[in-house]
Amino acid sequence: MKYGLIGEHLTHSYSCEIHAQIADYEYELHELRPDELGDFLKNRDFCGINVTIPYKQTVMPYLDEITETARNIGAVNTIVNRNGRLIGDNTDFAGMLALAKHTGVDMKGKKVLILGTGGASKTAHALAEYMGCESVHYVSRTGRDGSLTYEQAVSEHSDAQVIINATPAGMYPKQDGRPIDISAFPELCGVLDAIYNPLRTNLVLDAQERGIAAEGGLYMLSAQAVHAAAVFQDIPLDETLVSKAFLSVRNAKRNIALVGMPSSGKTTVGGPLSKMTGCELCDTDEHIVKKIGMPIAEFFAKHGEAEFRKIEKETIAELAATGGKIIATGGGAVLDRDNIRALKRNGVIVFLDRAPENLIATDDRPLASKRSALDKLYAERYEIYRAAAEITIDANKTPEEEAREVLKELKK
Repeated sequence: MKYGLIGEHLTHSYSCEIHAQIADYEYELHELRPDELGDFLKNRDFCGINVTIPYKQTVMPYLDEITETARNIGAVNTIVNRNGRLIGDNTDFAGMLALAKHTGVDMKGKKVLILGTGGASKTAHALAEYMGCESVHYVSRTGRDGSLTYEQAVSEHSDAQVIINATPAGMYPKQDGRPIDISAFPELCGVLDAIYNPLRTNLVLDAQERGIAAEGGLYMLSAQAVHAAAVFQDIPLDETLVSKAFLSVRNAKRNIALVGMPSSGKTTVGGPLSKMTGCELCDTDEHIVKKIGMPIAEFFAKHGEAEFRKIEKETIAELAATGGKIIATGGGAVLDRDNIRALKRNGVIVFLDRAPENLIATDDRPLASKRSALDKLYAERYEIYRAAAEITIDANKTPEEEAREVLKELKK
């Protein structure tokens, strides 16, 4: 391996895709057990590597030189091999600073809570001080080494204005988690999360729903990668590559989730959208039919709506857990808040708003088999669709026109 990433578990990583956008070298993922780390570094069989959980501090004793930035932070995420000498640096700081600026989170004069006490938390602490925070506090489950417990953070520091998550809570494949309930912090105005998979953790979604500036770690990852690539190759930094890498990877990893009334054209519009984007089209109803082995209307008749919704929820969670898809949902998917959350973590929800007179009642839709039932559903669900969606499209045009409109709105 000449260039790559080392860590204990790397299945969640997007680093290969990002480095492919910013450099012409081959970048690899290399998982190491703790007992393998020392020999790997002693062999020095690489040109440049990035370091992630849990080795950002563990690697330091093996290095010949550590930059002032990395030494002051107390963590290394970038190692370059210069003529057999291993030099440790920290490009996470530049990445997290770029993320804060990109998100519009200003820490000057503010109280900052940092969740976690590992290498990424040390970078966050250095950033908060660099940006002129009023005070900064570590938060951990144990409260060791001078950190606050989560209970103390809530009871003694509810006036915190910025929270930075440097823990793996909410990271794929355990994306249902969250490190803290932000409703306990009424003065909160900024949230940064180092996690980039999923694109938006529950913590970020919690904040965005409250109108708080919040962003996941993909922009940070992109920025630190650009800085690391410059270090690897000993070339001047090109900051224009940050946005290029971020947008390319985000668009490739982001789902487009189509919601709307039965017969509003979700699967029909999904076809041209799939062709235009190169993303796989996944129809949740088709996946459910494969699971249950019978038509949905028949399943409704035999087992009832509640059982169907359970299977629908499982299906949406499975499809939404990874990105790069067009997901055409069933008409009632938005009735469950967990479904909305699952779709938003790695995607954008698009409401196909078709006029009621253009909707068609059909026998294969158990809740919309008659015109009267369809009109009733429309009245009950319309505002739910509107509230769930981040983009609303006039769905009274051709499928191709609607698909182009979706892409136009996504670019905004």
